[in-house]
Amino acid sequence: MSERAEQLRLVEALLFAIAEPIAEEALSRHLDDTADVSSLLHELAEIYAGRGVNLVRLAGGWTFHTAPDLAASLRIERPVARKLSRAAIETLAVIAYHQPVTRAEIEQIRGVALGKGTIDTLMEAGWVRPKGRRAGPGRPLLWVTTPGFLVHFGLDSLNELPGLDELRAAGLLDLTPLTLPEQAGGKSAEQEAGAEP
Repeated sequence: MSERAEQLRLVEALLFAIAEPIAEEALSRHLDDTADVSSLLHELAEIYAGRGVNLVRLAGGWTFHTAPDLAASLRIERPVARKLSRAAIETLAVIAYHQPVTRAEIEQIRGVALGKGTIDTLMEAGWVRPKGRRAGPGRPLLWVTTPGFLVHFGLDSLNELPGLDELRAAGLLDLTPLTLPEQAGGKSAEQEAGAEP
């Protein structure tokens, strides 16, 4: 068996043995210096394309995942312990898009105070964590998302978060301007523009 084939087998075995995405640097520690880990991973990804599992890049590392077209057949229904509140979803979005961010900044962006357990719920889910403190009065904690957040939402990096156009196209964002009601007894701007002098 060629050296390249042995390297492919070892990388494949490591990926199967480790449940979490593993970085190329970590894989390279198990191979000799002549191995081109990036090339080996891309070759394995091609080998597994079209199979029941695919080699994918998530959270800055590589892992095997069920092929997307088979996911529905393998879905296991289980009761969800608790659904995220709207406040938790909004807080998670603020942290994801504005990180690192303090609690006060989250409250300012959302326009309401955070409930006591909102960040705790996101920490229990493994999606956010504290990362240092902001220099300044009170030295507030800074909040960031975790690799678990990326894995759960199928992202390789935060650069893959949807932008404004994608959110608007998905119907998740409505940026239509608000119209003010007409004043009692007055004319609307349209009526005044069309009125005869």
